[in-house]
Amino acid sequence: MRVNFEPSHLKGNFSAPPSKSFAHRSIICAALSNGESHIYNLSKSEDISATLDCVSALDVSVKEKSEFTEILGSGAKKISSALFPCRESGSTLRFFFPIALNLCEKSVFTGASRLLERGIGIYEDIFKNIRITKNDNSIEAIGNLTSGEYTVPGNVSSQYITGLLLSLPILDGDSKITVIPPFESRPYVDITISVMQKFGVKIEKCGENCYFIKGNQKYIATDLAIEGDWSNSAAFFALNALGSDIVISGLNPESLQGDRVITDFINELERETPEIDISDSPDLAPVLFALAGAKNGAEFTGTARLKIKESDRAQAMQEELLKFGIKTEIFDNSVKVFKGELKKPSVPIFSHNDHRIVMATSILLTVTGGCISDAEAVSKSFPDFFDMLKALGAEVSYET
Repeated sequence: MRVNFEPSHLKGNFSAPPSKSFAHRSIICAALSNGESHIYNLSKSEDISATLDCVSALDVSVKEKSEFTEILGSGAKKISSALFPCRESGSTLRFFFPIALNLCEKSVFTGASRLLERGIGIYEDIFKNIRITKNDNSIEAIGNLTSGEYTVPGNVSSQYITGLLLSLPILDGDSKITVIPPFESRPYVDITISVMQKFGVKIEKCGENCYFIKGNQKYIATDLAIEGDWSNSAAFFALNALGSDIVISGLNPESLQGDRVITDFINELERETPEIDISDSPDLAPVLFALAGAKNGAEFTGTARLKIKESDRAQAMQEELLKFGIKTEIFDNSVKVFKGELKKPSVPIFSHNDHRIVMATSILLTVTGGCISDAEAVSKSFPDFFDMLKALGAEVSYET
């Protein structure tokens, strides 16, 4: 899909879409419960659909009702084998991998080539007794997860920690997870623990970077509503910073979501070349890079993990921002964005098959005009994104 933009002033009311982070975790906890849970305000993005598909692979019933999604949990029932179609969702793959080792004798995970390339490296390191076979189309695992002590690096992805936290409580023995500093993206782990607690499973902190997990716990079915997503709302805060007049609602100011710092970061970008650490909020990087180029420039630290996202996000944004006349420099763990004079791109913006790149570059296109090719990548997390822009007055048209 190609999306064409004309310069526009956006104005109106925007209600934040549901949080993808809370949704993934709530669906999984409901699936592991013994009973019927109702999940309200659940968005059907590609990533969430992947998690729902993987839940169904565990013989869990999922029914769409008019006001909620009904999940009839299996009570963590064991099955012989299962196929988990993860599409492009890294969260889905890494959350389900240890769960599958817990519940299945044999598990096969499929997904997009980029997802399989990103892989499950940390699990390969720490699950020594599991036979893992990988090829271009799938990852196969045979063996069972055991309780015990696990040590996980904190600077790769918090998704591995979440996967362990979700699966270890339903094993027979007690377990302990030690995170090797630096512990980046800690807020995502806090979200995991919070959602698990809503479903009756408790995780205890036994140190600054250590978690004790009591075994033989049971997930208890419950009803809950998914709160608004600060990550996907970031683009609309950035639009306001560029002169739009959007009233943003539906967000919890006390949320555990780390990306609620977007408003603080945007304030920082009003200063001359600030230095901003995004190690706890890597998903904000593309939007912040785009806004920095349109403002005063900035230096961003904690960027090393951008290489292992849906695209190499620092490299992707460097290529696309240059089309707007904005220069960047990339280092091992930092990115410098220079202030530029925004111009209309003479060639289409390329999405790099990354929803965050689509949203970030769309912000600038509302100012300059231009177009994005392969813009359907936005459906991974925010399928209604362009409709929302249009409702707020953006002059956009679509070509398929």
